[in-house]
Amino acid sequence: MLPIIGMLFIYALTSKYRSTVSLFLFFLIGTCMFQIGSNYFIEWDLSKEMKIIVNRILLLFIIGGLLLFILLSKQKVFLFASLPDWQKHIVMPYHSIKLTYFFMFGLIGSATIFVPLLFVEDISYTKSFVIYGIVFSVINAILEELLWRGIMLSHLKSNLSTFYAVFITSIGFGLLHISIGIPVIMSLLFSLGGLFYAFVVLKTKSIYPAIVFHFIINLGMVFNGWIF
Repeated sequence: MLPIIGMLFIYALTSKYRSTVSLFLFFLIGTCMFQIGSNYFIEWDLSKEMKIIVNRILLLFIIGGLLLFILLSKQKVFLFASLPDWQKHIVMPYHSIKLTYFFMFGLIGSATIFVPLLFVEDISYTKSFVIYGIVFSVINAILEELLWRGIMLSHLKSNLSTFYAVFITSIGFGLLHISIGIPVIMSLLFSLGGLFYAFVVLKTKSIYPAIVFHFIINLGMVFNGWIF
């Protein structure tokens, strides 16, 4: 509640950044609902896998809060919902690369998450475990990308700057993993993943390549036994 009170105080003192402050207010309210829901379901007699999946589905509370803000404020948010233009060239600092090649290299880079599987021997890949991995990865990739890159990044980029939008969403993306039991230090390292996804979304102007990369990395993390 303290961050919410702080945001209300800032809202009352400033008019220039009220839109951004309002965004964070709705984000915090949605996060409170998310946390209450997580604490409620954790007491249920569910398997650990199901509790993690339910936790990810509850991200809809935060997304719903942000969408409500967009609706009430009547702001136009890009959301990066357009399909990528595969004929487009991605401009890098010293060269450019066709989007199809950029996507292919991204797939190869994301797939390196499966390399540790060559050295893992104590994980049983049952049918239920594989289904859990796929379901978790699909839900998590779609909802997290919609939340952080689709809504937050697009709004903050329009109202602050690209630098602050990338920085804030990357840190927030990493820290939110604490809710599924990831240690704080590891969650902060996940912020590098948020930085990568933001780069992909900004370069392709589409959220979909980031969702695909995110899905692959999540699947690899589950199969490696890092999210279980």
